[in-house]
Amino acid sequence: MAVSPRILLVDDEPDLLDLMELTLVKMGLETDRAASVAEAQTRLAQTHYDLCLTDMRLGDGEGLEVIAAASALAAPVPVAVITAYGNAGNAVAALKAGAFDYLAKPVALDQLRSLVKSALKIPNAMQAGDSAHDLVGQSVTMQDIRTRIAKLARTQAPVHIAGESGSGKELAARLIHRLGTRADKPFVAVNCGAIPETLMESEFFGYRKGAFTGADADRSGFFQAADGGTLFLDEVADLPLSMQVKLLRVLQEKKVRKVGATAEDPVDVRIVSATHQNLAMLVEAGNFRQDLYYRLNVIDLVMPSLRDRAEDIPGMARFLLDKLGGSGIILDRDAEKALCAYAFPGNVRELENTLERALALCENNRITAADLSLTPTLAATSSTPGSKYPLQDYLDLTERAAILEALEQTRHNKTAAARLLGVTFRSLRYRLERLGIE
Repeated sequence: MAVSPRILLVDDEPDLLDLMELTLVKMGLETDRAASVAEAQTRLAQTHYDLCLTDMRLGDGEGLEVIAAASALAAPVPVAVITAYGNAGNAVAALKAGAFDYLAKPVALDQLRSLVKSALKIPNAMQAGDSAHDLVGQSVTMQDIRTRIAKLARTQAPVHIAGESGSGKELAARLIHRLGTRADKPFVAVNCGAIPETLMESEFFGYRKGAFTGADADRSGFFQAADGGTLFLDEVADLPLSMQVKLLRVLQEKKVRKVGATAEDPVDVRIVSATHQNLAMLVEAGNFRQDLYYRLNVIDLVMPSLRDRAEDIPGMARFLLDKLGGSGIILDRDAEKALCAYAFPGNVRELENTLERALALCENNRITAADLSLTPTLAATSSTPGSKYPLQDYLDLTERAAILEALEQTRHNKTAAARLLGVTFRSLRYRLERLGIE
């Protein structure tokens, strides 16, 4: 006979405990009650629970202490918090402390049922989480990243991923989705920098037939496509201020209005955002809304650059060669040294491009340093970090890194890259030829 999941309810209001207990028992669940932090800690230590629901304000302490106690167990218990009067500050603090989700008082029973159903899927989802090996690397840094991603997957809080272009931000976002309770729902990735400003609203929210010229049928947007799952906003810093306002409203209300529609439609998406830019500095400069920044950056994840974990390069190179169909190819010692000494401004994406090119050039199933075609000045500069001499080499390195970053950000649209760099298309084309960038 299957054992029903058991839930610990922590609150010092007997009426609310009665209401929640009655609701959960009708769902076929077992419940225990605690009226204080101390009682909750004792019950957590003595009994196995599948979920804990706790108020943030208790007579002898705060719900954060209950979260800490549940997280410290050998088999951590997922925790959701109940915040008084929708206190956003308490909710954010709880999510950062490791809470799975939160409910606002007065508690809506349909939201309570939905939260519990979602939370009880967590153990199964996490057991399927061995796919974290997709993030290759055995350095301490990457081990910490994989551990943090596994924790983030347990929450529904918005996550903002920072890191240089090519460092694996989208891979991390996909892994957060795959290990979470929304894994069986859509993952929709959007490059915010690749959508013309005039099309953003219709692309994000959809449109009604006849809303504008060419709208010959109803169409859903990114939010509707991701309903129930995860919406990944890549290069979110590129959103114009006008779109930031509209996005903020959707995140607050959890509803979208299609272009040309009069009514709003509810949507349920988890937001994961990313950018290679510094959002906090953009907020200070007035180029990114502060209120949207706090909505997106509830929990942060910083992806390391490849040069900051050079010890992972040999293993990653082998992984990428196998992925590219070069399982029988040998990477000789000099080639391996050259890779480890190179700065890789384009990070993992550039490493993959380098190896793909080397596969086409190598002979006798062996990749040599010459096959890698790494720019000598870059390799030399990377061996002496911070060196600014010879000056022309340093300037070329800086210019090349900026151009590669712009090309990656615009998906190799040279016209858009030129605009981003603040140069003419002809000037960019000249620089590409001079620096040998294909």
